[in-house]
Amino acid sequence: MRRHKIAAIPADGIGPEVIAAGLQALEELSRRDGGFELSVTMFDWSSERYKRTGSLMPDNGLEQLLEFDAIFFGAVGAPDVPDHLTLWGLRLPICQGFDQYANVRPTKILPGVSSPLAGVGPGDLDWVIVRENSEGEYSGHGGRAHKGLPEEVGTEVAIFTRVGVTRIMRYAFSLAQARPRKLLTVVTKSNAQRHGMVMWDEIAAEVAKEFPDVAWDKMLVDAMTVRMVKNPKSLDTIVATNLHADILSDLAGALAGSLGVAPTGNIDPERRYPSMFEPIHGSAFDITGKGIANPVATFWTAAQMLEHLGEKSAADRLMRAVEKVCGDGILTPDVGGIASTQEVTDAICEAIRGSNI
Repeated sequence: MRRHKIAAIPADGIGPEVIAAGLQALEELSRRDGGFELSVTMFDWSSERYKRTGSLMPDNGLEQLLEFDAIFFGAVGAPDVPDHLTLWGLRLPICQGFDQYANVRPTKILPGVSSPLAGVGPGDLDWVIVRENSEGEYSGHGGRAHKGLPEEVGTEVAIFTRVGVTRIMRYAFSLAQARPRKLLTVVTKSNAQRHGMVMWDEIAAEVAKEFPDVAWDKMLVDAMTVRMVKNPKSLDTIVATNLHADILSDLAGALAGSLGVAPTGNIDPERRYPSMFEPIHGSAFDITGKGIANPVATFWTAAQMLEHLGEKSAADRLMRAVEKVCGDGILTPDVGGIASTQEVTDAICEAIRGSNI
């Protein structure tokens, strides 16, 4: 029996609802597979904890997480706590502290889900966006001087290192090489940002020589938004900086029908530390507690986690269940359905148990 230790951090908003749904599906998969089991430990790290104690997680939080094989994360953010405090108080310390430098965001149109793009359906939009997740625009360097005075200055320094850019390029080229189309698009803004972004372009060309079977091209980030909308079939694997990929992946989720179906893996490819898996959609306080949060992104995220843990057959089974349930029209309101979070979850579990899955 293969055993995997999972740290579950539901956190804020709809995070507890979708993580509960994901854990229900994972338990069903474990029973169906029979070859692995998951040992799940829950952590109450959240904005509520911040309001009680002054911190979202304890000082030794990373040390506590080291013993786990993976982290299953919900969402962080609350209306009454500034966003920069929640982000830098929980998610980013984990990503940066564990050097989860590859943020991997697959996107495709699922059966039964409609894209806002006319004439585009399943198979027409099937991308993986690789986001550099350790430096760039979210390095946290900068400061404010003369605060509150007319001459106040705020600086936010984007940091790009040769090590950081090279390793994310190599990861993205390797991922593109493993996909059928073997196509990579490198996104920068090198016409205006002539130092770090030009270095991105140069390192991309260097790394490309290691992957002669991968076709690649370059796009400026503003032009990339147009290409994603106008010609989605021309794209496959995409790599961009921390900020640019953060924005583009939200656009990708919307073009695929909803952020409620968009997953994420924060990966340490060298497996020195646990990787963290989370849905993209955020805490969504406007629907918290209504029972209509879309759990599909969390199921897809769970499939990413299972594949990372070496349980590919279970990951594939989960994704087949997701496609069947969505194709059957059992959908939450954000993608045009009337089902509740629990109804979708129960349907997923039934599909996992089904003989055709």
